[in-house]
Amino acid sequence: MPEFGVSEIKAKVDTGADNSSLHAFNIERFERKEVSLVSFEIHPRQRNHTPAIICEAEVVMERKVRNPGGRTQLRPVIRTRLNIAGQEFETLINLTTRDEMTFRMLLGRRSVRNEFLVDPGRSYLGGRPVRLGQI
Repeated sequence: MPEFGVSEIKAKVDTGADNSSLHAFNIERFERKEVSLVSFEIHPRQRNHTPAIICEAEVVMERKVRNPGGRTQLRPVIRTRLNIAGQEFETLINLTTRDEMTFRMLLGRRSVRNEFLVDPGRSYLGGRPVRLGQI
């Protein structure tokens, strides 16, 4: 997510999910010059609370999303650019707390549609990231 200064985040591609979600916390909505905005923080590294990156984006819509427990939540949706395997594209992502989830980001079928072909039996086709201890 180059707009937020995030060069790496482990994401799960889930073609069963319609929308993409990003783990965000300290989500605060506000207005500036009559534009609806949201500020939030993200932890891009899995199972790690550092660094915490502070972000701000325009809320392009609110979307009702059914969470894994079956409850419906109204979530803010932002538009941002993703760079996956050297391919950059724009997508919509809803913000929610994903503390209990394994992945900080979920890429739903709307985000990968017309961008990638998904092979459910394979992982890291764009290359495996370098582990933090190997840098």
